[in-house]
Amino acid sequence: MSSILRTQVLRTAVRSLATATRSQIQVTPARLTVAARSYTSAAAPAPLKSNISSTSSAVVSSTKDLIINSQRIVAGAVVSRQPLILRDLTPFEKEYFLYQKNLERDHAAAFGAEFYFKKGSVAERRWKQQEAERQAAAASGASSTSTGAKGSRSSKGAEAVQDEVTEEDRVAALEAKIQFNDRITDADRKNDVRSLERALARTLYLIVKKPREQHAWQFPQGGVRVCENLQEATGRELAEECGSNMDLWFVGRVPIGHYQYNFPKDFVAKSSNTAVKGAKVFFMKAHIFAGQVQVDNKEVVDFAWVTKQEMKDYVAPEYYEAVKDMLSDF
Repeated sequence: MSSILRTQVLRTAVRSLATATRSQIQVTPARLTVAARSYTSAAAPAPLKSNISSTSSAVVSSTKDLIINSQRIVAGAVVSRQPLILRDLTPFEKEYFLYQKNLERDHAAAFGAEFYFKKGSVAERRWKQQEAERQAAAASGASSTSTGAKGSRSSKGAEAVQDEVTEEDRVAALEAKIQFNDRITDADRKNDVRSLERALARTLYLIVKKPREQHAWQFPQGGVRVCENLQEATGRELAEECGSNMDLWFVGRVPIGHYQYNFPKDFVAKSSNTAVKGAKVFFMKAHIFAGQVQVDNKEVVDFAWVTKQEMKDYVAPEYYEAVKDMLSDF
């Protein structure tokens, strides 16, 4: 009797468990559907311009400039072309690396040439010639007294090795010789400041010229419109002033610096909005990977790619003092 009772209890438990499982399976899709619908509705107003209703009183024309505390908010672009080659070493750096090389060579273990090279082989003769040239170069940098003794021994060793070099070695050396491109380009020789193929070892920055007499040269910049962030305003101004033929990458969404100035009194008096007393310029950093500037000849009439030091000859002194800390020295 007890076994029959246990069997009935077990069956009842299994039925109740199956019923509970079916109810959970039926309820779960409804919960997933509700969650997905709320996520979609929450993601819809994500863009900055979409979260303001067209019937709201806060909506203004998208072409209106953003003005805060009588200051016009302006977005500027610090567009740079990064160095394409390593820069030249300074005299101190050259002496330092030469000293480290000689120091490492003096403390290095003796090189067993007979172990690495087959006796009488081309590789052995090349190594002997290179070793003789290195000894001659080291002797030339020594003192005058030691130069006479070591230089004579090195020159004799070099002459002896030179006799062993065959025509086959000379041909192989010419084939293995590395040809280096010139670090000075045609744009450098012509001083073409509009070309990106100049000053390959330096960082170049884009500056544009406005059609006016004073403060003509500056970074590309323009007013930020209402409901527009700094990156959007910078990209729009670059497209308007410099064309869309540039492959740019903005470095972050935060400005790297800012510059504030007041408008001249006569400019404010002639302006249609006399409440604006000056401007705050926020600079966004960007790199150019390909393309070139195409000026519109309206807002911008000329452009140049210059280094930090060359920028002094173009922009106003107060403007350079405001932006110099954002630029690279190399």
